[in-house]
Amino acid sequence: MRLSRYFLPVLKETPAEAQIVSHRLMLRAGMIKQASAGIYSWLPLGYKVLKNIENIVHEEQVRAGHIPMLMPTLQSADLWRESGRYDAYGPEMLRVRDRHDRDMLYGPTNEELITDIFRSHVSSYKDLPLTLYHIQWKFRDEIRPRFGVMRGREFLMKDGYNFDLTKEDALHAYNRHLVSYLRTYERMGLQAIPMRADSGPIGGDDTHEFLVLAETGESEVFYDSEITDLKFGDREIDYDNVDQCQAVLEEFTSRYARTDETHDQAEFAKVPADRQRTARGIEVGQIFYFGTKYSDAMGANVADADGNRVPVHMGSHGIGVSRLLGAIIEASHDDNGIIWPEGVTPFHCGIVNLRQGDEQADAACDALYASLTALGLEPLYDDRDERAGGKFATMDLIGLPWRITVGPRGLKNGVVELTSRRTGESEELPPEQAVARVAEIYGKATA
Repeated sequence: MRLSRYFLPVLKETPAEAQIVSHRLMLRAGMIKQASAGIYSWLPLGYKVLKNIENIVHEEQVRAGHIPMLMPTLQSADLWRESGRYDAYGPEMLRVRDRHDRDMLYGPTNEELITDIFRSHVSSYKDLPLTLYHIQWKFRDEIRPRFGVMRGREFLMKDGYNFDLTKEDALHAYNRHLVSYLRTYERMGLQAIPMRADSGPIGGDDTHEFLVLAETGESEVFYDSEITDLKFGDREIDYDNVDQCQAVLEEFTSRYARTDETHDQAEFAKVPADRQRTARGIEVGQIFYFGTKYSDAMGANVADADGNRVPVHMGSHGIGVSRLLGAIIEASHDDNGIIWPEGVTPFHCGIVNLRQGDEQADAACDALYASLTALGLEPLYDDRDERAGGKFATMDLIGLPWRITVGPRGLKNGVVELTSRRTGESEELPPEQAVARVAEIYGKATA
């Protein structure tokens, strides 16, 4: 993409309504525009990052053996009356009536709808275990939406639902989700700590939230500092192996880590004093096991091996896809703008032409653009007739992790400049070596 042809409405001034870093930078970088309170249009740059995050979530869910589908945004109130949640959920639920005067709602979550799908099509234990998920827009009518996409009313969420014959099977599904979430967040450049949490309106006794540490987090968290040394890394795991998944759960949840809602000061005091930490955290996902709460209420039963009809054990598992974008910015920025991790960046690198209109500089930039594109990489080429300082400021603001700078002086010596956005370090390289370096970073072959 050439910047002269792209829609990137960057702002020089910080909008007054933006209270936290991610909201300020998303507005300034031309990623979103508010449509109404807590509801945003996703402009091209923001939409690219959102899709990258969504793709990672999809890939890791499928890797774990979970099956994608898509449920509607509007749901019948009758299903929620079956479960007993229609009146209990509260004013956050947007309730509407259609032209036939039927009660409907804009889904804040999908336990009822997925249970209805399951009970309509699955009747035998032989069809279990089963985990279905989708990524869909949700709506919760927050009384005071704020912080941009971090606490909006409309948001994109991955929610998955497991159906199992026994509690033991369902707890394995719980562990499997925990493992897949650890992989998901690390691929996005985040450390999301699983913390014992409160189940809220979803229900159930077993639940962990995944929180990213950040000063602007809405939750106070208490944890053993040892947990921040844990990394899942590139280890291979068999998601069907109960012992392997259980071992990961124990590794990442055996140390104290809780939100303020479940904090136990007496337990926290058992952590060595030099490892006790208090901070703020941003919730980016949550996993639940709630047993037969919904299957009992809605008749989601299967025949077991003896022919008896038994309710299935269930859990639900969510990742805040749109919220993750804000969380990544909160965790990865500096005074000049965003610093995207390579896993989610909207463009793999930027190309800055210091002398637009110079025949040699233009040709070198075109060649770099063609070489990177041929390798399956997406560069953003700033070919505008602008001052160099303005081009650098734009690249820093939008946060591409790597920048190749091309100018007549360097070309006389046969080099361009490759700069890391995260460290600010630059290296002069021949153009073909700069391309090879970027390709190596993203794991692309350069043969």
